[in-house]
Amino acid sequence: MVLSRIYQKTKMFGELVMFSHTLFSLPFAIISIVWAAHGIPPLYVMLWSLIALIGARNGANAFNRLVDKQFDALNPRTAHRHLPRMLLKDKEVAIFIILNYILFLFAAYMLNPLCFALSPIAIILISTYSYTKRFTWLCHLYLGFTIASAPVGAWFAVTGQFAFTPFILGTIIMLWIAGFDIIYATQDIEFDRKNGLWSIPSIFGLEDALFIARSLHLIMMLLLLSLYWIQHMGWIYLLGLGIALILLLTEHRVIKPSNRKMMKLASYKLNQVISMVILICTMTDYFLFHA
Repeated sequence: MVLSRIYQKTKMFGELVMFSHTLFSLPFAIISIVWAAHGIPPLYVMLWSLIALIGARNGANAFNRLVDKQFDALNPRTAHRHLPRMLLKDKEVAIFIILNYILFLFAAYMLNPLCFALSPIAIILISTYSYTKRFTWLCHLYLGFTIASAPVGAWFAVTGQFAFTPFILGTIIMLWIAGFDIIYATQDIEFDRKNGLWSIPSIFGLEDALFIARSLHLIMMLLLLSLYWIQHMGWIYLLGLGIALILLLTEHRVIKPSNRKMMKLASYKLNQVISMVILICTMTDYFLFHA
């Protein structure tokens, strides 16, 4: 009975923070780690980097759910979530947030002084995203910017130094996340307008929002292509980019805001595949031709 309750609580917290969406940032963090280390990094670096990523991401997502509870309860699309339905208590979620941020700070401390020094700034950035939709349509880019800290932080974890490549990886994530977050937000155009929430779809309309999303993804692909030369990658990396491009084109083709199932496919499922394709092809290319 006790084990069953623990399992149910764990499952609900995993659903609360959409743990499966770690696949958006984790692959790029792994790429950054391997490139920074010029191969397989020490085990402790990989371990604490992953712990830091999970702690920061879980804390930020739970914080966002807590802050947006009132809007989630009003929106028919999100009213089923755990906090509006009181499946989880505010206090439980607050404790969960604190524990994950402590885990993130400790992992950063275990890595190196630069990571630890920057960790409080990272917490501020990933937490303040939750408020941006209240005053700016740039909220999608800010969300991407916060998630972009994953490959940048991963590089710092290995080297303890600034470099150019991780910021390109971070920009790629920012544009990619912002693009499909805009797509996802097209479902809430009328709700956002009615409740005074800002988003690119609610401000610019459906067609212009989708054009902006396509433009962001185009720039993302061009930056990925630039890494082919910067990192001296091979044909397998290019193959991965080709597959990612096909998946992105499919994503933009199947968009239908009135169909929730198709929007989940376009906004989440296809993008999870894209990140894994890029990771597998990048790592295969690197270890076949560079290691």
